[in-house]
Amino acid sequence: MSLLYLTQQGAKLQKNQNRLVLTLPESASIHIPVQEVEQVMVFGNVQLTTQALTTLLLRQVPVMFLSQTGSYRGHLWRDRHDHRAQAAQFARLRDPAFQLALAREIVVGKAWNSKQLLLKLNRRRNLATVDTAIARIDREIETVNHLDPSPDSLPDIIPNILEQLRGYEGAIAAHYFPAFGQLILPPEFTLTERNRRPPRDPVNAMLSFGYTLLCNNVLSLLILEGLNPYLGNLHRSDRNEAQLAFDLMEEWRSPIVDVLVIALLNQQIFKLHYFSPPQPNGGIYLNEQGRRRFLQAFERRIMTPVHHPDAREPVPYRRAIQLQIRRYKRSLLENIPYETFRRVT
Repeated sequence: MSLLYLTQQGAKLQKNQNRLVLTLPESASIHIPVQEVEQVMVFGNVQLTTQALTTLLLRQVPVMFLSQTGSYRGHLWRDRHDHRAQAAQFARLRDPAFQLALAREIVVGKAWNSKQLLLKLNRRRNLATVDTAIARIDREIETVNHLDPSPDSLPDIIPNILEQLRGYEGAIAAHYFPAFGQLILPPEFTLTERNRRPPRDPVNAMLSFGYTLLCNNVLSLLILEGLNPYLGNLHRSDRNEAQLAFDLMEEWRSPIVDVLVIALLNQQIFKLHYFSPPQPNGGIYLNEQGRRRFLQAFERRIMTPVHHPDAREPVPYRRAIQLQIRRYKRSLLENIPYETFRRVT
């Protein structure tokens, strides 16, 4: 099974019998067996015929729509509800103890994986500033782990507690990204802070694009498992966004995207000519050549085998994400505490 990335502007996806036919400007058509497609990502000005969309809907293949630069626009899928699990999702929104435990585990799991990546990358460099960042992340993790308000007061203060946790998440990121930037070897690529909407330098452009791809993978797997992707735990707001996808992607940012970005840079696979000049909004983005190279590398990364506690043998990262989503379902239905995926050095 594979993801179909449609990036070439002016392309058209049609259906012919049991195949999808991708027509590219000034190129031969590409025939794709429908049964081999598990998700479609559409970037920018790409047409999908009604027949192609109907086929994808009937086969419950999610279609994600993004701008040409990779900003999320929306998605299309056929409803696939697990009514028991979704009922539990709504019930858990009124369970402050569950919300706190889940949100805290998300923050700690993300921080742990970020710290482990810094430890691995700094073995040879041995930078004191990176060691300092690691120590600060450890202190933040300890603080979050000891955040344990009285059960009686929890129903009244849960919004403030969740806001505190998001604050700790931000503090950890403020330690992590400058240290991550110091471990990038090519001098033409620098990272001093995380910025987005728009990304204002090439490294942030790569991170933003990678996180968008990761989020859409998590979103499609949530749909596959019949969960409501809008009911988050750590990320909760009145905006109509896939808050649960934001929650469950956190633990994968470092092992999948950050590892990929720093490998592409330090192995000098990516050069400055893969990026657009600064746009009127100040943003810098991957250009078409850069997006294609990044998509190829991302797909290789997310299909890299990894050990997961719920599998006997190594499984691709994409499968590991699905196993984590199933852990989340068990936490909803069976009151089993959710445990994030923890990277080992």
